[in-house]
Amino acid sequence: MIQKMAMTVVIASTVLCSCVGNQSERSGARDTSEIALTDMDVEGGEMFLLIGTYTSKGGSEGVYLYRFSTDSGLGDSVSMVEVDNPSYLTLSRDERFVYAVSEENRKNSAVHAFALDKRNGRLNPLNTRPVNSVGPCYITIDRKGRNVHTANYGGGSISSMQVNEDGGLAPGTSVMVFSGAGPDSSRQESPHLHSVKYAPDGQFLFAADLGTDKLYRFTVNDSPFEGQPPIHESSLEEWLTPPGTGPRHFAFHPDGGRFLYVLGELSGQVIVYDYHFGDLEQKQVIAADTVGARGSADIHVSPDGRFLYASNRLENDGIAIFSVDPDEGTLSRVGYQPTARHPRNFVITPNGKFLLVASRDDNKIQVFRRDIETGSLADTHQDILISQPVCLKFASAVELQ
Repeated sequence: MIQKMAMTVVIASTVLCSCVGNQSERSGARDTSEIALTDMDVEGGEMFLLIGTYTSKGGSEGVYLYRFSTDSGLGDSVSMVEVDNPSYLTLSRDERFVYAVSEENRKNSAVHAFALDKRNGRLNPLNTRPVNSVGPCYITIDRKGRNVHTANYGGGSISSMQVNEDGGLAPGTSVMVFSGAGPDSSRQESPHLHSVKYAPDGQFLFAADLGTDKLYRFTVNDSPFEGQPPIHESSLEEWLTPPGTGPRHFAFHPDGGRFLYVLGELSGQVIVYDYHFGDLEQKQVIAADTVGARGSADIHVSPDGRFLYASNRLENDGIAIFSVDPDEGTLSRVGYQPTARHPRNFVITPNGKFLLVASRDDNKIQVFRRDIETGSLADTHQDILISQPVCLKFASAVELQ
């Protein structure tokens, strides 16, 4: 049943005042290029791998840029830029710009904008804007590159801000604060927004609230006036997942988004929905975590749409593997791949050959080769060693037209 909920919308104009030059100085951004990319072989499946990390424990310092071969599965360090706790990243559709959250308290939580210099292998800081909420842990951008949104776990909110023509973030942040709770008094005492993402059609924005067991949907204002938020409370619809699900991340099927897959962090279950122009109809619930660890994390569908993968943490750390029915979108469990500790996030190469796992507590990114026919994974033992990796994103090594 769809229900409306109470919400407070706050428009904040607070800005971390700095010009581009001062921003680099403030954040300590620096170029630590280890190789020159001018003569880099961009043929043969070379891509950039962007890595977000936790910096609060020391060891890592921000966002790291690697080059990665989608043929061999080998990665090489390129550069880094200092950012506090950049726990999630997103790229504009043309891959000219990168946006990273700083997962901090209300005072220090922010979104950082960078220009991606592919020729020289650098992230060049543009500017920073405050999130005006606690603990942003996810960020997304619309297809036109005009608006970014963050899911704020600690604040139980979604922050939205507009993007300038130069890729920098415009002043002013709108914040939607949610209300409610779930049945688990220790984990669901209040809303905890954990992800926010556009539907493939670009007409709707969805968000997962771990704290209230709800999925939210907003109709998108594709061309808002300057200073006007792209999403409004009046367009809100919501779906209630089974009690105690704790919805965390979700993924649309690559075939036009016909199906939506939602991973429950607390239940360890994948919920399968039919999706049609903003509407959802639940059709299956299947276990990804069979040991009750209550730490399921990330979910992705293979580029060919034939397999779905979901990561589990805290106990029996690993990746659950499912085959996808091509007509119904329903799932059948076909395997389980153990990983290093705390596989918070993972990513599949666009050619489908490799699946990379950010194993936070073992300070490495594991590279698994995918069997495209069976969906199974095999460890290549070509680990990328880096402290506290928590987010992985790919970008082409050549400029997109």
